[in-house]
Amino acid sequence: MGKSLDSLDAFQLEALREIGNIGVGNAVTSLAEMLSKKVDMEVPRAGVLPLQEVMALVGDEEDEFACIQQIIEGEAPSLMIFLLEKESALYLVDMMMFKDKGSTQELGEMEESLLKEVGNILSGSILSAFSQMTGITFSMSVPAYAYDMLGAVISTAIVEGGYYADKVLVVETCFSEASEEIRGYFFILPQVDVLEKMLASLGINL
Repeated sequence: MGKSLDSLDAFQLEALREIGNIGVGNAVTSLAEMLSKKVDMEVPRAGVLPLQEVMALVGDEEDEFACIQQIIEGEAPSLMIFLLEKESALYLVDMMMFKDKGSTQELGEMEESLLKEVGNILSGSILSAFSQMTGITFSMSVPAYAYDMLGAVISTAIVEGGYYADKVLVVETCFSEASEEIRGYFFILPQVDVLEKMLASLGINL
């Protein structure tokens, strides 16, 4: 991740990493149960990033990504985005369908449904961990799906929200099955002033 994620002090970063660790850990456990396979994970990286640096963190504007979006409602209204680069998305579908890697070549309606299901599980696990550690209550909308170039996916999400702050809460995670790696990015784009409230509940002041 970019150096800007290291702008918080060690205690602040540890609080965010713990949320990512618990949330992604719970999600990976659920995924392993669904697949009846062992799924490993790296310790997630987390931090706060200026909105304009999001694409530089993830990849080039023309790279193709699958995007699962969910509106977060409750005490901290936000938009949650889960991004998977194309190869990771295809392999994740192979895992979910118990196929060999490389079997899935295109992302159609069935594949979209599977990715939304996994995205919902992962995003819900991270938000649940955040809620447990902050005491903030969240609820999530039904997931929406998009597949496009990174620049278009991010721009559309931001424009549709229209009212989000200029800083983003980021969790980068990597999990693997049989040494095959899948890397995903979670972005929480809060409404103006909401990010400060969320982080203040963890003792973090921007």
